[in-house]
This record gives sequence, C-alpha cells and structure tokens, in this order.
Amino acid sequence: MANQHISSALLAPAPSAAYPMAKPGYGKRSVPGQRPRTRDDFDLLPTRERYVAGFVDHLPEGAAMSVKQLAKQLPLYGQQAISTALNALSVAGHLRRVRCAVGTGEETRWVFRTFWSRTAHDNEWWNTYLATENTPEPVGPAPHVPHVPAPDTTPPPPPWAPTEEPPPAPPESPGTEQAPATAPQSPAPSAVPHQRAPLPAPFTAPPKLATSLSPAYLALAHLGRKDDRLALSEDDCTALEAQAAEWLTRGVSVDYLTSALTAGLPAKVDCPVGFVRRRLTDKMPPRLPTQNTSPATPAPASARRILIECTDCGRPGQPEALPDGLCRPCHTTHRAEADNDPIQPAEAAKAADIKARMANLRDLLKPV
Repeated sequence: MANQHISSALLAPAPSAAYPMAKPGYGKRSVPGQRPRTRDDFDLLPTRERYVAGFVDHLPEGAAMSVKQLAKQLPLYGQQAISTALNALSVAGHLRRVRCAVGTGEETRWVFRTFWSRTAHDNEWWNTYLATENTPEPVGPAPHVPHVPAPDTTPPPPPWAPTEEPPPAPPESPGTEQAPATAPQSPAPSAVPHQRAPLPAPFTAPPKLATSLSPAYLALAHLGRKDDRLALSEDDCTALEAQAAEWLTRGVSVDYLTSALTAGLPAKVDCPVGFVRRRLTDKMPPRLPTQNTSPATPAPASARRILIECTDCGRPGQPEALPDGLCRPCHTTHRAEADNDPIQPAEAAKAADIKARMANLRDLLKPV
C-alpha cells in the first residue's frame, strides 16, 4: 500500500470549464520565462495566499480576474479576504494589474489586464517587463550584416581527368589563303609528365582574426577573464554572439552587458554556456524607440501607453511610482497591518478547518 503525502496546505479547487472569461483583450496574462509548475511553488506564502495563488495559476489565459468572480469560485473566503490575498501576492512579486491603451487615434481605448507569474519577481524585473510591453517593435530597417563569402571547397580534378582542349578552328572558305604547313616554328617545349596531385585536406574554417571580432563576441570571450565560473569556449562565444549583439543594438554598453551577466553568480556554475544563454534571454533590456531629429521625416508612431493599477484601490500610475503593485497609501497600510497583526499559522489552520466544516455542512443540507 503506497504511503500518502499528507500536507496541511489547503488544496485550491480546479477551475471548472465554465469559469467566466473576460472580454477579448482583458483578463489574465501570464508572463514568459516561468519555471515549470511543481507542488512547492507557493510554499513560502501563508495558507490563504497559497490557496488563492494555486487557483489563479491554473486559470486559462484571458480568465476574469475580478475579486467578485474569484470569490464565487473560492467559497472558503469572501471578497474582502480575496482582495487582501491579491495584495499580498502583488507584494510577493506574483501579480501586477495594469491599464493598457490599445488602438490609434480616436479609436484608442483602455483595457484592464492582470499579469501573473508563478515565479516571484522583484520590482526591477516587473518595471523592465512592463516597459517592454509599453514599447512597440521598431519599424526601421534591419541592421546591416556584412556578407562573408563562403570559401571555395571544390576539390582539384583527379590526375587522370583529360585536360580541356581549345575548340577546333572553324573551316576556312575556299578563297581564304592558308598559311603554308611547312612554315618554320619554334621548337615546342618538352611536355612535363603530369604528376599525381595530393588528396585535398578536409576544409577547416579559418580562425577569427582579432580585427573581425564583434564587440558582442569579445564581451563573451572576456567573461572567463572576469570570472572563471563563466569561462566560454570559442564555439560557445560563436553560438551566443547573436543574443549578445541584440543587447548592444538596444543601446546598452559592453560594460553593462558584462555586469548583467556576472552579477550575483551562484557558488558553482555547472554549464557556463547554458547559464549565460539563460541570462541573455531573461535579462534582455527593453527596446527603446529611436529618436528621429529629421523634420522632413514623419514622426514614428507613439508607443502604447501603459499604466499600472494599485492592486488594492485601483489608483493608476507609472510602474516606478507603485512599488510592489501598491500605491504609497495602500503600501503603508499593508505594511502596518503586516507588522501589527501577524497571522499565526495555528490560528490560520484553525480558521480554515472551521470554514471547511461549515462548507461541508452546507453541502449536506442541500436538497438531493
């Protein structure tokens, strides 16, 4: 008989197929770069927040994220408790509510979205991600990539292949005077016997010269000099060169790239190339719009406006002005409540047990 894993955490109900969806463009949005789902994703959160987070994490894209709809699906807690739990999840780095302007001209309208991340992130990560959501893709021409001709790898002809002979001369007309066949000619040089050519060696790409190395390649090559935990081979630098070059095209310097890749390294890096590739992807800086100073050229299209909403009161503002997804008054209130009235684990478990029993009694009283 298999042993059952007993956990004191409340199991959030699975969302039903009839869970209400938001209007197109609204609702839940999952951010990229999340870890695979496991049973220990929200173990550091209190019982209520872990219960709500487990339910929200399984909701589909575009699901309605209002407090009223969540409270209907989670009978253990009311709307006030759900609202407090969402505030705590926002402070923990799992959730951000935003207003995003879509459309152009007079057709611009605001849509309300809730960005969700199973993996907790700090304020700097959220500000960077929301900045990329706020910036459209550049419309300018693609950067010029110099064309390097491929080396000629055609092997020489084998020694037994016949040499090419010039085509025969066209026949001359009868009236054309021909040169005498017995005209004296200079003695022809003696023919040199054709020697067997050596077999062609397998082609190997010539090593990169120092003058042809890109700044991105050099930055990757110097990582091992800066910290031996990130020592990369020549093939590794070539494979990661395109990703590093994308950083430089977004306006950052080589020093910024190096600092971002070497900051906060773990004690041991088992696979330097995989570690650097992951950081190049996860810490990609936002793409900024190019400034056009030419008066004759029309101005580029304005970036999509995005405002983050306070998770508690809904007050809009710039991401930098709402740390942890809360405005300053709500942030102060949340911190005071967390310091003055901490939730004891035993009391939380007792309250959850009482609510579970009450829900069971209500189910028993329902007519069959």
